[in-house]
Amino acid sequence: MKRPPPIGREAPRGPSQRQLRAGELTRHALVEILREEEINDPELAGVSVTITEVRMSPDLRNATVFVEPLGGGDQAATVVKALNRHHKFLRGRLGHAIDMKFTPALKFLHDETFDEAARISRLFADPRVAQDLAPQAPADAWKDED
Repeated sequence: MKRPPPIGREAPRGPSQRQLRAGELTRHALVEILREEEINDPELAGVSVTITEVRMSPDLRNATVFVEPLGGGDQAATVVKALNRHHKFLRGRLGHAIDMKFTPALKFLHDETFDEAARISRLFADPRVAQDLAPQAPADAWKDED
C-alpha cells in the first residue's frame, strides 16, 4: 500500500534514485551486449548505436531505451525498428547481465536531443540572432553631460 506524502509536502517529481540507478545499470549492460553480441539483422550490420538514456518505470518492469545511431540521419528510424524487433533477444541477454528481481521489458526510441541541439546551434549561428547576443556599446543618451 502506498503511503500518502506528509501534510504540507508534495510528492517528489521525476524519477526516484532507485529508478535512476536501475536505468544506468541497464544502460551499461545494454552497451556491453550490443558491443559483444552479433545480432543477425542486415539493418543493424555495421551500425554503431549509442544508448543515451534508459528510463525505468516506477516498478522497474519496463525500460524505455533512447538510442542514436552513429551518424544519425535517416537511418535512425530503421535502426530503432530493428532494435524493437530484437527486443526479446536483448532482454534475454540483459537478464544474464544484470542482477535485478525482474528483467525489464525493453522499448527502443530514437533520441531527439541531438537533433534539437543541432537546431538550437543553427539558431544561434543565424546573423539576426547573433546581433542580439553581441554585447552592445552604451548609447550616448546614457552619458552624463556636464
